Order: sequence, then structure tokens, then C-alpha cells
Amino acid sequence: MAEADRIIALGEASETAAPHPVNQPTISAWLDAMGYDNERFRIGEAPPSMAQVWTMPGLGRRRADDDPLHSMMGILTDEGFTAVLGTNCEQTYERYLEVGEELRVTTALDSVVGPKNTGMGLGYFVTSRNRWYVGDELVATMLFRVLKFVPKEKAS
Repeated sequence: MAEADRIIALGEASETAAPHPVNQPTISAWLDAMGYDNERFRIGEAPPSMAQVWTMPGLGRRRADDDPLHSMMGILTDEGFTAVLGTNCEQTYERYLEVGEELRVTTALDSVVGPKNTGMGLGYFVTSRNRWYVGDELVATMLFRVLKFVPKEKAS
């Protein structure tokens, strides 16, 4: 928990710029993949729920070395908490994004709670907070919580 407190105290410790500006081909591919269509998103605006898409590392790229969520997950893995289960995600959108805008995301470790006995096993609930910006303008926020745990032994 001391290491969690240290990481939390860093605040928005990691910042990553999107590799590409918001663009229509990516928006169109996302709409097709989601089976969603809205003319508004075919003519220059991006669905708000795409905020994370622009800054995801994707294949072949790595997360920043100072990413606090992954630092905390590594610490817990080293302590034997080897399994992970996503528990919830809360997103807030301040406005729609427009084609051509360039995003950056900051990541902070929001909280680490535990150890807790859960149905999955003994573990910690780890919450990170991402904030997406265009310039200095906040455009979206996400709280992402996972359970990092030691799996229960299965009864034979």
C-alpha cells in the first residue's frame, strides 16, 4: 500500500499524445465495427465514446514507462496477485471531437483498495483515471477499475 500511496501522490503521472489526429477513416471503421450508424459521425464528428480509441497503444506500441496503472499492476503481480478481472468503467464526455483535432491523455492512479476477499479470490481493486485533452481543454474522463487477485483454489 505504501507503493500505491506513492504512485497516487504523483497525480497525472503519465501523458501520451495520440499518434494520429481524429480522422474520418478511423471513425467510419469504428462505426462499422460497432454496427452503429449516424450521419453526424460520417461528416466530421467522432462519437464521444471513441475518446480512448485515439490514444490506445495498439499492436507494436508500448505504454509509457511511467504509466501508473501498469506500474501498480506489475507490483501486485510481483506479490502473487496474478489474475485480473475488469469490474467497471465510468466515462464522462465534455464534448464531441472533430476531425483534425489532436488528443493527449493523462493517466493517474486514483485508488487501490484491499486486500478484499471476493468470490474470485483475495485481491485489490485498482482504479485509474484517464483524462483526454485537446490542447488544454478537457474533453473526456474515464475511471477504470479492475480486481487484481490471487485465484481461489478449485474444489476437487
